[in-house]
Amino acid sequence: MSAALHSTPSRPDLRGLLQAVQSATASDEGLDNVLSPEQWEALAPYLLPVSLPAGQVLFRQGEPDRTLYLIESGTLSVHSEDEKARLRLAIVGPGSIVGEGGFFSHRPRSATVQAGAPCVLWSLTAMRFAELSNRQPAAALQLAMAAGAVLARRLANRRRRIAAT
Repeated sequence: MSAALHSTPSRPDLRGLLQAVQSATASDEGLDNVLSPEQWEALAPYLLPVSLPAGQVLFRQGEPDRTLYLIESGTLSVHSEDEKARLRLAIVGPGSIVGEGGFFSHRPRSATVQAGAPCVLWSLTAMRFAELSNRQPAAALQLAMAAGAVLARRLANRRRRIAAT
């Protein structure tokens, strides 16, 4: 047998994401670092990297997707659109998340999210979260609680309330 058949899949390198989470300063934006190093290690195989160039749309208002995104670097513009205008709701940066509204509510996206600068994100689909919940329930619970805390802070802030995506 070749050596490749015996190798284990490599785990994503989350050091940049962990640094961003630890460095996040905005009280309503940061993803609380409540996961232990072991829980981050357990979460890593369930996350997929996403690179966005400046200007690229991550998701559009009205889309049914439930993916949660953790932001390692760059900035994302959250905006709402109607037939008359486009209204910027928030700028979200490293150490935070987007997609929490759809992730929890099973409803279409409430806003459009677009890269304001080149971004590195980590995506967690609803299916991968369900798998994580079955195999690593403590890590899944801690991540859900941290994402829920961000959502609660955004909903409590009148200016940011409608920015929950």
